[in-house]
Amino acid sequence: MFARVEPLTTTRRLSGPFDYKVDGLALVKGSIVRIPFGHQQLDGVVVATTDATDVPEEKLQAPTSVRDDTVPEDLVDLAHWIAEEYCSTPARALAIVTPPPGKSKTHFYAEPTGEEGKLTAKQRELLDRLPGPAGKDLAALRRLEARGLVTISERAERRTPRTNAVEDRVHDLTQPQIDALAAIDAGGSHLLHGVTGSGKTEVYLRAAEACLQRGEGVIVLVPEIALTPQTVARFQARFGDTVALLHSALSEGERYDEWRRLRTNEARIAVGPRSAVFAPVENLGLIVLDEEHDASYKQDGDPRYDARHVAAYRAYQSGARLVAGSATPRPETVHAMHRLRLPSRVETKKPLVFQDDPAPPGVHVGGVTPRTTLTPRRADGLPPVRILDMRESQHSLHPETRRAILGTRKSIVLLNRRGWSNFLSCKTCGKAWECPRCDVALVLHRAQHEIACHHCGHKERVPKRCDACGSLAVARHGAGTERVEHELRGMLDVPIFRLDADTTQTKDAVPELLARFHQAPTGLLLGTQMVAKGHDFPDVTLGVVLDADSTLRFPDFRAEERTFALIAQLAGRAGRGPKGGRVLVQTRSPDAPAIVAAANHDSDGFLKEELARRKAHEYPPFADLIRVITSATDPEPARVAAAAIAEQIKVPETQLLGPAPLFRLRDRDRFQLVLKTHERSAAIHATGRAVEDAARTKAFKEVNFSVDVDPV
Repeated sequence: MFARVEPLTTTRRLSGPFDYKVDGLALVKGSIVRIPFGHQQLDGVVVATTDATDVPEEKLQAPTSVRDDTVPEDLVDLAHWIAEEYCSTPARALAIVTPPPGKSKTHFYAEPTGEEGKLTAKQRELLDRLPGPAGKDLAALRRLEARGLVTISERAERRTPRTNAVEDRVHDLTQPQIDALAAIDAGGSHLLHGVTGSGKTEVYLRAAEACLQRGEGVIVLVPEIALTPQTVARFQARFGDTVALLHSALSEGERYDEWRRLRTNEARIAVGPRSAVFAPVENLGLIVLDEEHDASYKQDGDPRYDARHVAAYRAYQSGARLVAGSATPRPETVHAMHRLRLPSRVETKKPLVFQDDPAPPGVHVGGVTPRTTLTPRRADGLPPVRILDMRESQHSLHPETRRAILGTRKSIVLLNRRGWSNFLSCKTCGKAWECPRCDVALVLHRAQHEIACHHCGHKERVPKRCDACGSLAVARHGAGTERVEHELRGMLDVPIFRLDADTTQTKDAVPELLARFHQAPTGLLLGTQMVAKGHDFPDVTLGVVLDADSTLRFPDFRAEERTFALIAQLAGRAGRGPKGGRVLVQTRSPDAPAIVAAANHDSDGFLKEELARRKAHEYPPFADLIRVITSATDPEPARVAAAAIAEQIKVPETQLLGPAPLFRLRDRDRFQLVLKTHERSAAIHATGRAVEDAARTKAFKEVNFSVDVDPV
């Protein structure tokens, strides 16, 4: 027998798999082996075994070692599909489904045998504490073992991830929840479209419980594990050690132990971000995609898979149910999946507007005249939203926002921009400080006394004068979370918790900060889009969105969708408790359809208009997009490589845009091609073949190639 092995390399210039002798090794599809490859040793995955080979047997070599852990066969097949679907390589795709590095941690465990013998006082004390870990008493216990008084065995010691524990509360189901569960139990793929606080998590829990009773496994995907602690905690509270966590913030030992528990069926529910879609769960019965609208389900590095699409394929592959849940679902999902509705919050018998609310909700132009009036009390339990027009304002906070924050014990403020100022410029000559490695402005971070690039990490000291003309007049433009925090501290005497990439760089920083905010009797949570994730703080009575139209200015066909989702999700954090709540939205575009729809909680109206707009312009879901980026340290090779790829791609019903230059990133000049196609499979195949041919061309050996199918 021979083994076909795919070496785990990153190059596109290698075309495997390669045949190896078995030499008595216990190799199966999915075995992870160490192989001689040229003049080096590489890890590889056995993708098949065969009784025949085209290579003379005397030229074949055998693997030098085999890992105890293996990749499940269905994940090997899934990796090959990913390589094809996302124009990657089998080796890169296999690398993301292999087990994490590490090995089990063990300890010695001692138990009394029940035999009697003469003992000293210390020995009697030692026996009385058994059974238990041997610990530092191992030597003394070994002597008792030799006399037949104890037995000592080696046991695996689980390295348990840290989570915020919560009490499990089983709620009575509403009729819409009962109907949704019945549909999910019947099988197939479903979109669970429910307003914030409508009990989507309880539906997930009940569906998972039904799967466990049938002997099936479950995968629960969340956008970012640290930002959705309530979902994780509720699954652990309901199912205990049956739940395993999989995410990159775990230590190497924790990650390995959790993977191993799933592989051995000790745990049957995997919870984690996008990479958990590759959890080794046998007899998979359900995949849950919580907050399915979140862009973090898309992988940045090659292969640039979308966990939502991979989850759909894996559900198809295994015959599992698929449930995608969101209060603000993507138009693509609404168009493609059967929709189950949870139209109102679980508890709606509570005040929704403060008794001392100074004015009805609506749009305030300059903080004076209300225009569009919304219903103060909503049957669905959602908080009222007021739009504040900032077109004539010179300050970051509207007067109404200031009054509301000062009168609120606990609130959440969202500004989707970190740092102190967006950029610096010289008032005399107009110079703007830019990153020397990227074509972007440097952002001021005042606490660190530096200006930094948010793309490559380049940092410089804050300039005191212009190095072009010598002027001391250096202007600061825009406001980020750091600057707003400074302003809020000057007006409030309550704790302020800032949640952004600058304050959460250490392990467990996010759950610890959220736990402190949750436990504080008063406080304000300020941050970027992190604060709009699926948090559940019942005592938060005010939500504020600053510069709500900033995402509308992005040159992206999804700009309206992202703006709507961000406002609606932040609004969902307020008014979940008995005191009710309200939301203020500051914007310079108060009439923007996405903002007005979010203020009215009009998800159906927004989705109808957005789908019509996309159909008219042939954007997803009515066409598929593929983006190819070439990059090199000099612009010409990158441009020529992109042109060569464009010349080779010939697909019917496909529009090819470019090559066009992109901004320089990390000292590399970049060009991009964009395909808009109605022939997805043919376009993917043609793009993959064209990129593969270019990557093997000697003239392009210094060029890097990146393919992004369904870019976000």
